[in-house]
Amino acid sequence: MTDARPDARQPLFEVLYCSTLAPDLPPTTVGSITSRARARNLERGITGLLVFDGQRFCQHLEGPRDAVDELMSRIEKDPRHTDIRVVHAAPLAVRRYTGFGMGLAESEGPDLMAGVHVLNGEVALRHFLALLPSFDING
Repeated sequence: MTDARPDARQPLFEVLYCSTLAPDLPPTTVGSITSRARARNLERGITGLLVFDGQRFCQHLEGPRDAVDELMSRIEKDPRHTDIRVVHAAPLAVRRYTGFGMGLAESEGPDLMAGVHVLNGEVALRHFLALLPSFDING
């Protein structure tokens, strides 16, 4: 386990966003999104978890604020995502994801992610984090 931050002096920032897979894309698209993102995020000091239920994404990102903001800007322009909504964004004292760089988990059925999609702020984050033990995370 290494410190994924390129500049340890930069404070951490976290974002939890939800989006929907573009209707013309197959669910297998998620594998290519994740494989490309892992190397790029590692270089930028971003760690996190992407959860996909076959239709919806919930992604929790953490890293230096400028890197996280840049990544969110790219995601917002990515045509593979629709209905992008940041549900939580705040400074972060300590990384939550230290055993892997960018994890991927598939949610069993749409109900778990639908719950996160309708929440906001700290409530959304707590709900998402409470679901972590139920995910089989591939890092």
